[in-house]
Amino acid sequence: MRIGPIVLLIILSFPILEVAGVVWVFEKIGWWAAVWLACAAIGGITLIRFERIAWSVRMLSTLQSGTHPIASLFTSGRVLLAGGLLIFPGFISDIIALALLLLPGTWMKRGSIPRAANDDVLEGEFRRETDDNGRLR
Repeated sequence: MRIGPIVLLIILSFPILEVAGVVWVFEKIGWWAAVWLACAAIGGITLIRFERIAWSVRMLSTLQSGTHPIASLFTSGRVLLAGGLLIFPGFISDIIALALLLLPGTWMKRGSIPRAANDDVLEGEFRRETDDNGRLR
């Protein structure tokens, strides 16, 4: 059995499953479902806007640390895909988006940006200058 037709069937049935899921949730909880879908869309737009800015910082820290940038690209791709799925109206896509966001490694841990061992030391040259009276400034 080939996998191609099965994958195509799943992709084509996804919107139908989303509509059925939305109708079922509307029957169960009423207008709160509309509130959820609106908040999810706003959250998706916010995620995409945040990732546009965070991508460059994430890539810069990856390149400065000397590690391979594919992990940063994969992380940014997951966040962008999750944002797109949150914008897409439906509860199944929202669950998939939340699963993508909760995967380990999606968010940078505090202090994960590489820092030099002597980060507290400022290096440079200095000289003392005197004023017209010969006093140090």
